[in-house]
Amino acid sequence: MATASKTRFSRRVTDHVTDELVNVLAAGETYEFKILFSKVYDGLKVKNAVSGGEEMLRLRCYEKLQSLANRGLVKKTGKSYSGLKGLEQASSVFQFAKMDAAAAAATAASAAAAAAAVTATATAVAS
Repeated sequence: MATASKTRFSRRVTDHVTDELVNVLAAGETYEFKILFSKVYDGLKVKNAVSGGEEMLRLRCYEKLQSLANRGLVKKTGKSYSGLKGLEQASSVFQFAKMDAAAAAATAASAAAAAAAVTATATAVAS
């Protein structure tokens, strides 16, 4: 029997390119790709997060931008892009907060189950 394989690779580190795209587009302005890329590139240079060369970074930026547009977080009009409501959900900070909340909920559920087991054992011993 064939098993379902994971079709998406999930990175567990900060995605600086997407974070910078979110920072630039969250201002609510509309940018053409060339201007948008120059702002993202400048922001990444300030953070010392530029690696792989400018052309490779341009391709990664374009790919991330198209991904955001396909998810409905960025509006593409011709060659212009603008951020939409909920764009902040794409940032690494939001993703890490969501993972932390899920881990905290799992820990709380586990602790509640353990407490219930201890109470049930104590009740059984007392009887």
